[in-house]
Amino acid sequence: MHSHRIFENPPALPHGVVVEALEPALRDRSAAGEAAEVLVGTALNDDDAEFVERRCVQAGTRAVPGSPLLGPAGLCLARVVAPAAAVGRSGCALLAAQT
Repeated sequence: MHSHRIFENPPALPHGVVVEALEPALRDRSAAGEAAEVLVGTALNDDDAEFVERRCVQAGTRAVPGSPLLGPAGLCLARVVAPAAAVGRSGCALLAAQT
């Protein structure tokens, strides 16, 4: 049986709110759901690609092992990289570490 998933397009939030939402999730897996939603909204709707990349790298390198935030961090980083066809040095390092 397939479950039907609903796509939600979370909004981009002010950068300070994004940082505040990510910090707890880097230490505590139980906060990862809200942080992932904030990160996805930022990746999809924030025009500041450098900010989005920094937050994705932060999540990918500082989240506790096995955190549910790791997958969304990689996907969001790829979302930012695709239109520009370029990624910064720290983003490249994170992607290389995932392979």
